[in-house]
Amino acid sequence: MKQLTYNTNIRNIAIIAHVDHGKTTLVDGMFRQSGLWRDNQIISERVMDSMDLERERGITIAAKNCSVLWQDVKINILDTPGHADFGGEVERALIMVDGAVLLVDAAEGPLPQTRFVLKKALDANKRIIVVINKIDRKDARPLQVLDEIYDLFIDLDATDEQIEFPVFYAIGREGIIKKSLDAPDESLQPLFESIVDEISPPAFDPHAPFQMLVSDLGYSDYLGRLAIGKVHNGSVKLQDELVCVGREGKVSPLRVAKLQVYSGIELKNADQASAGEIVIMAGIDEVEIGDTICHRSDPKALTRIVVDEPTIAMTFTINTSPFAGQEGKIVQATKIYERLVKETLRNVAIRVERSNVKDQFIVKGRGEFQMAILIETMRREGFEFTVGRPQVIMKHEDNKVLEPIEHLFVDCDENFVGIVTEKISRRRGRMINLVNHGTGRVRIEFSIPSRGLIGYRTEFLTDTKGTGIMNAYLAGYEPFRGEFPMRLTGSIVADRQGSAVAYACYNLEPRGTLFVEPNDPVYEGMIVGEHNRDNDIDVNICKMKKLTNMRAAGSDENIVLTPVVPMTLEKAIEFIKEDEWVEVTPKSLRLRKTILDQLVRKNTKSK
Repeated sequence: MKQLTYNTNIRNIAIIAHVDHGKTTLVDGMFRQSGLWRDNQIISERVMDSMDLERERGITIAAKNCSVLWQDVKINILDTPGHADFGGEVERALIMVDGAVLLVDAAEGPLPQTRFVLKKALDANKRIIVVINKIDRKDARPLQVLDEIYDLFIDLDATDEQIEFPVFYAIGREGIIKKSLDAPDESLQPLFESIVDEISPPAFDPHAPFQMLVSDLGYSDYLGRLAIGKVHNGSVKLQDELVCVGREGKVSPLRVAKLQVYSGIELKNADQASAGEIVIMAGIDEVEIGDTICHRSDPKALTRIVVDEPTIAMTFTINTSPFAGQEGKIVQATKIYERLVKETLRNVAIRVERSNVKDQFIVKGRGEFQMAILIETMRREGFEFTVGRPQVIMKHEDNKVLEPIEHLFVDCDENFVGIVTEKISRRRGRMINLVNHGTGRVRIEFSIPSRGLIGYRTEFLTDTKGTGIMNAYLAGYEPFRGEFPMRLTGSIVADRQGSAVAYACYNLEPRGTLFVEPNDPVYEGMIVGEHNRDNDIDVNICKMKKLTNMRAAGSDENIVLTPVVPMTLEKAIEFIKEDEWVEVTPKSLRLRKTILDQLVRKNTKSK
């Protein structure tokens, strides 16, 4: 057996938690108290959420690296996403670390994504430090939450060593942490000490040549493609002659043009890096996540990163509406395909395939929220394109059709239990558990097909008057549970091109909910509203009022229209049916029929 050596000057950890449990805020506190920033230095909150979308939505989307220095020990920190749709980010982040800090809200307790990220960490045999955060909340229940965390560890088959985790109680926003609830408020010093003492330093074989697993990719206008990963064995220097071992053992030569390491949230140039360090290397153009960069004399590949299979597929294609090319800078099919392929290089959980139909591409991922983030990112880059309804990816085994099943957690007011249960059972969901703490809110667990959740989130918020919380994670695959209606309403479709008119909108309001306002441009086949009934109707939303020289008292009063709720990307993706698309441009979101011509559409439907 190989005798391993440890690099005691380094600790590599990940911060894992459910969405909005305070990961990024805790990292801010670690920066401040490690001496990275001056006391009077003005720093924005959640400095690790560097993407515009992350700041707008208040969540972490991409895993990001940083480091702090504590008593001559460098602590590399990976801030990971808390949403299951970004599980690929969590999986590749855990490859680079030796332990994890699990953050749990003192009031909400372990939630679905807590379970998801913890299971990944336990499966990878990482040492866990538990921090119960936000103990200053009025509804905080830290002792009960600690019991729930122990139950979760047991439920996930944690080993005896893993379940003996250190526990801290924190107010992350104020940089306060303590070992027991009745202890005086302290700085984050106990957490830093626990990380150094409890998390094992990175281990390596002192006799093995250089090996590094590429866990992330970057890009520089000056240096080109950047490979990011942890040095597993050996050391590397500037100008070293190395090789990159790709898929199926393909070997490509490279020279280390630049070497960088993390220092706080910035990058610092380095002449060399030893085993255990997380480095950024420039010098190779063709590299993928999962490749191994190693010494030329002994090109041995490390185990590639393996992520869960995608569960959702969406069709991306060019914009073919009459308004195509008016608002976007990039509209060509080849450019859209290149951008999607580029996303697969950065995100191991996304896959892209060419469709049998010209200019159409199939994008596969973890969930509709991940797809929505990709679409929103592309439209902000100037792309204009069209996307179809998310489709669940089925499996076929032993002549049986298997579909992905979600474990759904619902937290809502007890007055809404009836309507929520009815709607979910209509979508082939089954109740597993119901807990009522007597506080007026109820927590319910369901087993439901993944396709049953597509389009349900908006309906759920309406049914619970915006007070319900819904989260889910993939539980596995089961035999197909049968068909059910995905949407009980039809679409109101414009029958001609023009501008919407207030008079026509006013007369159409009794027929359903409109998506357009007066003077909005429309075209034939564009969906301008949701019909009250289950059938589609074609309407003339450009119809003007006939003008005559006859006047009567009260006949010309001002038209007052119901305000239109702005269409969001997630709502648009959830709303559309099989024969409908979402037209995405940098400035607009429009819903449309796949076949715009109403006569062709009706003939196709009758056939």
